[in-house]
Amino acid sequence: MHTDIFIDNAFSTAAGAGRFDVINPATEEILASVAEGDATDVDAAVESSRRCFESEEWQTLSGRKRGAILYRAASLMESSLDDIARLETLQNGKPLFESKIDVAMTVDTLRYYAGWADKLTGETIPVEGPYLTYTLREPVGVVGAIVPWNFPLNLASWKVAPAIAAGCTVVLKPAEETPLTALVLAELLREAGLPAGALNVVPGFGPTAGAALVRHPGVDKIAFTGSTEVGRTIMRDAAHSLKRVTLELGGKSPNLIFADADMKAAIRGAQTGIFYGKGEVCAAGSRLLVERAVKDQVVEELAARAKKLVPGDPFAKETRLGAVVSHGQQARVLDYIRQGTAEGATLVAGGNPARVNDKGYFVEATVFDAVTPDMTIARDEIFGPVLAVMAFDDLEEAVALANQSMYGLAAGIWTRDVSKAHRVAARLRAGTVWVNTYNAYDPAASFGGYKQSGFGRDLGREALANYTELKTVWVGL
Repeated sequence: MHTDIFIDNAFSTAAGAGRFDVINPATEEILASVAEGDATDVDAAVESSRRCFESEEWQTLSGRKRGAILYRAASLMESSLDDIARLETLQNGKPLFESKIDVAMTVDTLRYYAGWADKLTGETIPVEGPYLTYTLREPVGVVGAIVPWNFPLNLASWKVAPAIAAGCTVVLKPAEETPLTALVLAELLREAGLPAGALNVVPGFGPTAGAALVRHPGVDKIAFTGSTEVGRTIMRDAAHSLKRVTLELGGKSPNLIFADADMKAAIRGAQTGIFYGKGEVCAAGSRLLVERAVKDQVVEELAARAKKLVPGDPFAKETRLGAVVSHGQQARVLDYIRQGTAEGATLVAGGNPARVNDKGYFVEATVFDAVTPDMTIARDEIFGPVLAVMAFDDLEEAVALANQSMYGLAAGIWTRDVSKAHRVAARLRAGTVWVNTYNAYDPAASFGGYKQSGFGRDLGREALANYTELKTVWVGL
């Protein structure tokens, strides 16, 4: 397990020799002491990535060869999937079966963008006059990627893989809570043949390492996933150099259950929508909107299911609810639960902290009924296993409630009426809409938000546009 900064394909201590502890949230034990990067280390990383980007080696490395590197890294990761998943669970607290899903998708993401690396093409344009006019897709340059702690490795691949496929070089700043698998990714890409400087990893804190990366004049583009509040700060700081920015931010996603839905599937989907990943999911279905005729049935069954989701050892096969990522996050979630009760919502399940073997930052699966749109738990992104249930009487009210949020990341619809599903999906202001499913992802399907959930898209062909410049060439004939 590497715990140092990764620059120029080598691990080294931070310039200031500082270190910080990574805590296992399920046991409260120190998992590792990691080098704490600061502005000096970011400067060294950016210089390394710039040097690589402008080198003859990188400029002449074809898309096919970059793709081959990504393919090899994917195979190396796949062969170590169990060990990497274990490390992800140790630093994040999620159940091991979830970490295995995350690492498997990371493998898929590397392979997906490996296939794109030699397929970025321009086009010829029929213009007036004696000209041959065509476009070129060129890499934007040095990318600063900043990723959160909820899906540490997977979300890193969402930035790194398309950037490298497009011909960019990358400086990655992982979350301070979960830096370890980002360093594994760097090691695997080095082993796969990625040139020195093409990916540098600087663990550290947001106000120091993260801010230095955003403000650095040598960075051409910032790709960020995290909170809306931090996203606003990044936009302000990036404005000084007018660097390009894409933001995948917070969510308060509505999950709509109509009375004509397959109720068993809908209730199971509502459970998965909020409790998978301990609710630490940007697109979590944290607002459950239920047609009034079936609302009591849904709440009763969901409450029963929540009570059976007992927090447990993330490495136990039966565990489906792990530890939230930190003591601070646990305190934040519990404070929201207190606010929900104080503002008049009805607590029907959970609501308490929990411990496993008398340790850990666990929170019970929590369900609130009788929630109104003005309540804090209906408006704020809690980022924990807390569900707010609201009733609606007809389709128009359902759509209005769903869109009554500053966020627009994702939404779910449960109905047997195909026509209704399409009508509602078209009216929801969200970047992803799931119909009769929830939390479905694939590297080929783009993901991103409307409104204050950000702009730009990760995944899919669309993500490649984040990392390229479009050049138009006119040739007189």
